[in-house]
Amino acid sequence: MRTRFLSKMTNGEVEQYLDRNDIIYIPVGVTETHGALPLDAETVLAEAIALKMAEASDGLVLHNLPYFFAGGTIIGRGTIQMSIKDGMAYLDKIAKSLLNQGFRRQVYVTSHGPAHMTLSGMVRDFFDETKVPILYIDMLKAAEAANCNLMESFHDISIGAYKVLGRLEDVPLNVPESHSVTYDVGHMIAGMDKNPGNALGKFAYQSAAVGSYFNEPSDHMVTPLLKTADEREVYADVGIKVIDELIEALDMPTIVATLRQADVYTKDVILPRYGTHLPR
Repeated sequence: MRTRFLSKMTNGEVEQYLDRNDIIYIPVGVTETHGALPLDAETVLAEAIALKMAEASDGLVLHNLPYFFAGGTIIGRGTIQMSIKDGMAYLDKIAKSLLNQGFRRQVYVTSHGPAHMTLSGMVRDFFDETKVPILYIDMLKAAEAANCNLMESFHDISIGAYKVLGRLEDVPLNVPESHSVTYDVGHMIAGMDKNPGNALGKFAYQSAAVGSYFNEPSDHMVTPLLKTADEREVYADVGIKVIDELIEALDMPTIVATLRQADVYTKDVILPRYGTHLPR
């Protein structure tokens, strides 16, 4: 295919695709302070992973969704905040439009810790209303399922994602330390420990136990000090290798086939049996 990004395709190309398949990946991002990396780092990571998933399973990608719930990083003035409920409402409209257009198998992808608060509720409410199962893949949880220590390689894959999208030069070099950037892990941890609310975070999923803000922008997060373009390339190449291994371990063809099976089961078994009193 010339491209898998829906917005870069012609309408005719999309319709030709829909004549044979119905899979679309929707990377949902965030624009937030991220150390010495650009504000869209976790958006770019989700988009790169979604592209790799689409390539592995003959899907398309609906990207350009960078403004969703950030969380505690709103203390950085570059961070853009969207409420959880507003993000859910916006994605619900997109999901319904995609369904009407013929994309029955929708897979939402995030690489931002608090994103589950927006995505999980939307996916569930969408199912109750339409009776069509769509999938949410939180890459932090998916990596666990694939026995991949994503956090160990997080900087590599974050930089590699820019190369996947042809944007590696957007990653800056020689960024000095400031209130927004630290290369000292101890400084970051000390800053995070200053908010008493962080001790309560263990009682629910990430960011969902209690509201809190970071102590200063540099607490999110320590990133590598990149001094040369060659060094940046090394990080990127390592990261792409990790991404490719993760996508292979996840087995996207099986995932989208299982999503189809869940849809058929709902239509053929559940709805005839319980449809009269299920949510509408």
